[in-house]
Amino acid sequence: MTETTEEFYGRKRSRSVAVIVRGDKILMEQVHFFERDFCTLPGGGIEEDETPEQAVLRELKEETGLEGKIIRLLTVQHKGGGGTDYSFEVEIPADAVAVTGSDPEFEDGDDPLKEVLWMSLDEISEKDRAFLWSYGLMQVDGFFDIIKGWGNEISYPGE
Repeated sequence: MTETTEEFYGRKRSRSVAVIVRGDKILMEQVHFFERDFCTLPGGGIEEDETPEQAVLRELKEETGLEGKIIRLLTVQHKGGGGTDYSFEVEIPADAVAVTGSDPEFEDGDDPLKEVLWMSLDEISEKDRAFLWSYGLMQVDGFFDIIKGWGNEISYPGE
């Protein structure tokens, strides 16, 4: 029997995610968790016998069909109650085409991965962008300049 999404993500496990950029587009995944669709970075749980680096490349292959090369570690986040999140800037060949793969940890059609997309920041909701900042997107070439161009207006979700 497959765990529910809440049971699966309620576990305090370590994860690795890939930040992959082409021009001003970021490789994102549309997923369905907690009764909502949202966009996130490719990645997932680190298995007992692998390093964070091995995990991010394995997850990238499973979820997008892409072979990547790690450029550098961007962030390490220690979660309360256990587990650590790692994010890596990853490079893929210029002609590589991403496909929507699957998450083998989910069975029976419960796979939360719905689609793989190249998205610019203005195509990503503010809520989903918040996760990109925590994963170190500002350290990736070009994104600081994009943010500088936004001006100083404060924006919040509608009331």
